[in-house]
Amino acid sequence: MSAREEILERLRGALKDAPAVPEVPRTYRTAVDAPEAERIRVLVDRLEDYKAGVTVVEESGVGPRIAELLDGAASYVVPAGIEEAWLADADAARPGRRRTDSRTEPLTVTELDGTSAVVTGSAVSVAETGTIILDGSEGMGRRAISLIPDHHVCVVRASDITMILPEALRRLDGTRPLTWISGPSATSDIELERVEGVHGPRTLDVLIVRS
Repeated sequence: MSAREEILERLRGALKDAPAVPEVPRTYRTAVDAPEAERIRVLVDRLEDYKAGVTVVEESGVGPRIAELLDGAASYVVPAGIEEAWLADADAARPGRRRTDSRTEPLTVTELDGTSAVVTGSAVSVAETGTIILDGSEGMGRRAISLIPDHHVCVVRASDITMILPEALRRLDGTRPLTWISGPSATSDIELERVEGVHGPRTLDVLIVRS
């Protein structure tokens, strides 16, 4: 018997007389019926509290706003499958800065570290907690591209905003690599001194697109 098998056997023996886990009552809220304007208002409030930049735009305003946010970027990376219309103005203003990351041709960590910004879409957002979730699918890409560049520009569609977490979880595939973002990267040391840019982008700009 291997050491692993021995440990598992001991665990089975210890749990043999344990009672079955009772059904856990789930009486918490699972949905909140809120209009789009209210979901946007709450999400904006939470994101701004986290020191993220937030702009609410119509679909036609996404491209011009992204171009403004990327004006000072020497280069930026986008995931395969991102909407080209979002990038047309930025590419027209200063061509040759865009890098595309895909599963077949991923950028190296060194290349990402030398990239000024990243532009992604998002899967779903939670207004109440100010959380944006990426699931690694088309338009969002690998987790690394949203964590290594210093500036993250994230597009959130209003139709993908839920008011509370249980609503968001129902929209997600739990087997995918989920990245949960609640404001720019920050942490506090033992003296509660806030330090930004520790484990992700130092600057987060969110574009919320009205339906």
